Amino acid sequence: MIIRHAEISDLNWLNEHDKHISKEILEIKIKSNEVYVIEDNNKLIGWLRYNLFWDTIPFMNMIYFLEEYRSKGFGKMLVNYWEKEMLEKGYKNAMTSTLSNEEAQHFYRKLGYKEIGGFTLSEEPYEIIFHKKIP
Repeated sequence: MIIRHAEISDLNWLNEHDKHISKEILEIKIKSNEVYVIEDNNKLIGWLRYNLFWDTIPFMNMIYFLEEYRSKGFGKMLVNYWEKEMLEKGYKNAMTSTLSNEEAQHFYRKLGYKEIGGFTLSEEPYEIIFHKKIP
């Protein structure tokens, strides 16, 4: 299992699987080291991308795994890796969010994230905002 920063050579694979942002923005995020990938036997199986909320708090925008690699501990491994790197960069807090109708909220709670609020966009489920002090 290898966790690393995404590289430009990963762009097409990420763009094929990450339907939430444009290829152009994804390329910028890769060049800014804001995307991590995880490999199993030289095969990309998932990714995590983030930005900085208020330009000061790492905010995990997306964590995703191919279907056959879910619920096997890889998500926890990837988040722990990301949190460790954020701590090494001097950050003491991390944030993320998920829709209230998604299972991800239980995953984040298991990792120690606490619900701190949320909001509703028109015709969307409630978005839960989570925070965690990085140990």
